[in-house]
Amino acid sequence: MTRKQRRLTLIGVAGCVLAIALGLVLYAMNDTIVFFNSPADIQAKNVQPGTRIRLGGLVKEGSVQRGSDQQITFEVMDAQAAIQVSYKGLLPDLFREGQGVVAEGVLVGPGAFRADSVLAKHDENYMPREVADTLKKQGHWMGEANAAPKTQ
Repeated sequence: MTRKQRRLTLIGVAGCVLAIALGLVLYAMNDTIVFFNSPADIQAKNVQPGTRIRLGGLVKEGSVQRGSDQQITFEVMDAQAAIQVSYKGLLPDLFREGQGVVAEGVLVGPGAFRADSVLAKHDENYMPREVADTLKKQGHWMGEANAAPKTQ
């Protein structure tokens, strides 16, 4: 075997090893690459309590309850399911019922979620793309029909 052939063989073997390592990493991260889970996804996947996830959906009308010491509970829903969320802290100024939200935290039981942070839309036409796509798939999205007309 010539020197050039040995070098090409070494480069080929190193490339294969790197490709296999990358494939294994991507396979291991398959379930964690999701930007958020809808309430229906959480029920369908049987997510175990104590799992750290992002929950996305719409804030259910009439579900926001404010307690003492900045304790807030509300429900996040999609077309098929709803999950009760508890959060302690200040909510974003634009957080309100019927709007899109993504909460990051820990699932504490079936139908119960404790949020560390809550992200809300930033203007009347915005909803996180992932939330809107999920709601469109479920037939629950009324996006452009209710959006304000675009001005030029």
